[in-house]
Amino acid sequence: MKDWKRVLVAGSAGTSVILLLKGKTAAGLLVAGVGIATLASEYPEKFADVRDHLPDYAERGTKYLDMIAGVVQRVTQKAGRRKWFDALLSD
Repeated sequence: MKDWKRVLVAGSAGTSVILLLKGKTAAGLLVAGVGIATLASEYPEKFADVRDHLPDYAERGTKYLDMIAGVVQRVTQKAGRRKWFDALLSD
């Protein structure tokens, strides 16, 4: 990858993070898209592979989120039974 493309990708990643943290979602996503488009132009075969496996990645991510939600639910159920935990969380 040429140096100017590296600078463009790194700059767009950093700028998009800053914009997203400041609450400027649309601008952050637009700048992130520029970086992703630059990477896609440099490595089209890698992006085609990711696009082909996207349903698998989404399914795996959903499984992880379900697992985390179950753990959070169990922790909140246990916390409801213990008064010390409520006292710990209250100010």
